[in-house]
Amino acid sequence: MDLEHKAIERLKQASEMSIHFYQAPLLITASGGKDSDICLELAKRSGITYEVQHSLTTADAPQTVHHIKKQFYELELQGIKCNISYPMYKGKRTSMWRLIEQKKMPPTRIGRYCCEILKEGAGAGRMITTGVRWAESNKRKSRGVLEAISRNKDNKIILTNDNDDKRQLIEKCEMQAKTVCNPIIEWMDSDVWNYIDSEKIDVNPLYYCGFNRVGCVGCPMAGKTRYYEFRMFPKYQQNYIKAFERMLALKSNVTTWKTGEDVFRWWMEEDFMQLRFEDILKERVQ
Repeated sequence: MDLEHKAIERLKQASEMSIHFYQAPLLITASGGKDSDICLELAKRSGITYEVQHSLTTADAPQTVHHIKKQFYELELQGIKCNISYPMYKGKRTSMWRLIEQKKMPPTRIGRYCCEILKEGAGAGRMITTGVRWAESNKRKSRGVLEAISRNKDNKIILTNDNDDKRQLIEKCEMQAKTVCNPIIEWMDSDVWNYIDSEKIDVNPLYYCGFNRVGCVGCPMAGKTRYYEFRMFPKYQQNYIKAFERMLALKSNVTTWKTGEDVFRWWMEEDFMQLRFEDILKERVQ
């Protein structure tokens, strides 16, 4: 069975589970990246009924926002329901810049509160799909084809292949939290680009501007690529610095950070000041 056929069969299975357990169509999450673009194309080819949701992070590049708008326009013309999820924190609308102030710490590789609030809340109480792939990182190699996500980590169920003998567990678990299908999980980068080229799938133009990933501008997980991002989108750098300044104004303890620029340099790993990360965590707003 080729990769496309296998992914489509997974989507069909997920669609059946969604209707059975949630009484709702399968929800395709669209990030604006190439992997979710492929998932959308596969869902279309599968013939299933589905809806589409995008989580607005407020820190996505303009090209990503325009790409999503174009996709949603075309999908809605086909009668497919599309929804944008706006970030919420403590019951109120928020943004990347406001979260920094509210959390009193910059988002880092260790403290990734931004992903939790801006992205991961989407699809609660639904069966969803993502473009997660093992090839993206070592951490994602632990992800499964089908996952039952629960706030209690002990209740998380992962099916690592289509014929896993734990199949019944996911069908009998309490379906109150979201359940995730990752239809292209074993696809390599070469598989992704070959499929995009062969099927002429329209992808985010950032990929043709030297970007290997599409996500929040300035994401700490992007490493040194952030320098290129901020050169391309200087307004985002200004937004971060202003948010860091508001964060410092709320901090009760004295740190070696004096300005938003100081925090930005530390955050970009340019200036390793004598500041223990544990001290920052103590002031994190829960």
